[in-house]
Amino acid sequence: MLLLELNILTLNIWGIPYVSSDRGPRIDAICKELGSGKYDIVSLQEVWAQQDSERLQKGTEAVLPHSHYFHSGVMGAGLLVLSKYPILGTLFHAWSVNGYFHRIQHADWFGGKGVGLCRILVGGQMVHLYNAHLHAEYDNANDEYKTHRVIQAFDTAQFIEATRGNSALQILAGDLNAQPQDISYKVLLYTSKMLDSCASDSFRTNECQHNSYTSKQALQRNPQGIRIDHIFVRGGDHVNAEIVEYSLPFPIRVPGEKFSFSDHEAVLAKLRLSKLTARTEEPVATIEVNCQVEDGESCVVRELGAGDAQAGEEEQEQQPAQCNGSSTAIQTIPAARTAALHEALALCDASLLQLNTDRILYYSAATFLFVLLVLLVEFTAPVGMRTIFLLLKFIVFGVILFCVFMASIWNYMERNGVLQGKKSMEVMLYSYQKYEYFY
Repeated sequence: MLLLELNILTLNIWGIPYVSSDRGPRIDAICKELGSGKYDIVSLQEVWAQQDSERLQKGTEAVLPHSHYFHSGVMGAGLLVLSKYPILGTLFHAWSVNGYFHRIQHADWFGGKGVGLCRILVGGQMVHLYNAHLHAEYDNANDEYKTHRVIQAFDTAQFIEATRGNSALQILAGDLNAQPQDISYKVLLYTSKMLDSCASDSFRTNECQHNSYTSKQALQRNPQGIRIDHIFVRGGDHVNAEIVEYSLPFPIRVPGEKFSFSDHEAVLAKLRLSKLTARTEEPVATIEVNCQVEDGESCVVRELGAGDAQAGEEEQEQQPAQCNGSSTAIQTIPAARTAALHEALALCDASLLQLNTDRILYYSAATFLFVLLVLLVEFTAPVGMRTIFLLLKFIVFGVILFCVFMASIWNYMERNGVLQGKKSMEVMLYSYQKYEYFY
């Protein structure tokens, strides 16, 4: 029995004030496109300015009258949800680790990132829309935020499981800053037991060759671009969620202009929910994908069961899981989940060791600078140099305070965040391996 059909869209709008190019005209163009009436629920990221949030809400209210912006951190979480259907409740969960406050050039910490939930009533069915924007990857060769992103991914999966309740459908739509081969992608997908709506390796959503904002350096690194914007879905108990179509619906350029809508591509997933009959009620967590790419822009997918796979765990052991649009390796869901958790735990252990080293280095630097400050205080400044020496003392004192703060308060905050994520992963692994229980 058909329950409902939904068009879900996600887009990182690249709305950084004073930094993002053509921000005003692009947001106007995004409003016009979203106001076309093609989309039922829209999940937006990097809506950093309040006026941009208000402009998007007002510009689309004729067709998407319900909206919610998630406020967090210094700049706001940057997450905005627009909906054709009533939003009955919202909840925001901030992540325990989210970059560093002194890395101003990266600024993820100032965004107070986390995962936002909107409970949306669609045709008598409760749909949970989760909007998230994981920490960015700034250097693939030396990714110092990798552990943070993995813990954010695991935390998001836990949050989805803890809040899904009796909802008919759970949707995670956002910029996850994770490619299908990345460990954070695997941890989030496998531990949440959701399905990636994309079943083709041909799609790219960032640093695309045709995008006007893609730099030459990015094209040299990834000539084809990367796929980091995702829509994951999971049907509720006794509900089958079918992915009808996956596409990149926005035009390559803003009509009449030479620039793109954003530095990311918009992603659309068309979903169909149906009630499982008594004959097909035993849910399956794996899918069979019949992928057909049309003009490189759409992919038709057929899913064979996306309900809660709790009851079908034994069958999963015998059935291969296709990693949609990710790797060519075929593993059973439990084996892939276990492997991902072990890799994530190894990352956590390495981060904890690095945190111990950092604490020693910061304390050592603070001690050295304190000795230097004492010498500066005792040293009589030459005539005409007193102002410079006074300024130098203040600078050295400020750096000492910074080193002590990083070695103590900040180090313990980050350590506890990593440790909590690690302990939660260990509990999940233990419960599955000993009791064959997963959620």
